[in-house]
Amino acid sequence: MSDARDDETDGRHEGWDGVRQGDRDGVRDEDGGDDRGEDREGARDDDRSEGRDEDRRDEGGDVRDDDHGGGRSGMSAAKARRVAAWRASGKVLWRSPAEPTLGERLTALARDAGAVHDLTDRADMYGDGVVEALERRVAGLLGFPAAAFFPSGTMAQQVALRCWAGRTGNPLVALHPQSHPVQHERDALSVVSGLRTVHATQAPRLPTADEVRGLDEPFGTLMLELPLREAGFVLPSWEELVDVVDAARERDAVVHVDGARLWECAPWFGRELPEIAGLADSVYVSFYKSLGGLSGAALAGPEELVEEARAWRHRYGGQVFQQFPAALAALLGLERELPRLPSYAAHARVVAAALRDGLAETAPWFRVHPDPPHTHQFTVWLPYEADVLTEAAVRQAEDTGVTLFRTWFAPGPAGPPGVAVTEVSVTAPGLEWSREDVVEAVRDFMARVTGGRAGRDGGLSPAQHA
Repeated sequence: MSDARDDETDGRHEGWDGVRQGDRDGVRDEDGGDDRGEDREGARDDDRSEGRDEDRRDEGGDVRDDDHGGGRSGMSAAKARRVAAWRASGKVLWRSPAEPTLGERLTALARDAGAVHDLTDRADMYGDGVVEALERRVAGLLGFPAAAFFPSGTMAQQVALRCWAGRTGNPLVALHPQSHPVQHERDALSVVSGLRTVHATQAPRLPTADEVRGLDEPFGTLMLELPLREAGFVLPSWEELVDVVDAARERDAVVHVDGARLWECAPWFGRELPEIAGLADSVYVSFYKSLGGLSGAALAGPEELVEEARAWRHRYGGQVFQQFPAALAALLGLERELPRLPSYAAHARVVAAALRDGLAETAPWFRVHPDPPHTHQFTVWLPYEADVLTEAAVRQAEDTGVTLFRTWFAPGPAGPPGVAVTEVSVTAPGLEWSREDVVEAVRDFMARVTGGRAGRDGGLSPAQHA
């Protein structure tokens, strides 16, 4: 495995910024896209902006409630209203996977799949055919000898950490308390695999090299989530990442990367994907969070590890008979969305700066985090109740056809009362927004929040917005 090492910028953010702990059982789905309903990442509205209990948010970022009366199948009336408003909006920063109908998704896949695979090929059976083609593509993109397709990222990650524990002889996994296995997998590491976890830091950022060196018991695997979504999609600098990996090696540990959103990290690090992935012994990547696929993930690493992972995949129930829709959608994402991610990340900085300018003149306090964004996703914080902000966002979409924000959430026990946070993603539709478009949308949104009294009077000190 390559031990590539090199350098770049700072990315640590202390304090409660971006912290959403305590969400474990009420996880936000996502308004934008995340597992988390694999996860939220499609999940919340896009994983929030993608899914949360991760698994319980929608792509719009909502925690799914139990009221399924009314609205589209499986949705509460409130969520159905939000999705209808987003779907009808002519101007959005990103589109949520919750918006298209089944017919629309099927039609699009049938129309486009021929561009990435020979559709005269027979359908896959138990992981051959198009699934093998996808595995080869992922291994090549990440610079690993092999990769295995998994129906979910949760399964891929559980299997990877289990395999490494067996190979190192150490069941202790060092990971962040805001990482996906801790927040969104129902304690599966311990319940299913008998592994234990330890945290090098509680701060809303990845651990430093000194913190890894300072762990007071030996661990077999260091797991790094890049970017750390629950802390605000934050990344370390390249130099910090290399140092952390070196610190783990000094402790005779292997390194596994939760790279559900690794695809969009290259611009921040200023490195190509193989060099980034090459720091680790194994990497998991998602196909639906940033690539717009239907579902699925891959685990990439040495051939021996991947072969063992395939055996455990079967034991975990992941040896699915046919998976061609997910595989074709993943190949489309790699072909079409992956090359666009750098432009999304660059424009996210424009959008974030415009949000900052608009909120500086209309909100009593705010935070854009991280500032500037490390990827094409970031968070915005405002000093109002989450339901007030969510209602204002829905009304803006319904009245003007402009969706600026989606679902807002309380920050959990770690955050202060009376403050809410939302996730923002910038994808293809967002590239059409100018700075002036964003500022005008902010003014309209804040007028709805304050009942037409948009301004910086009252609330927290304006000086605190930075």
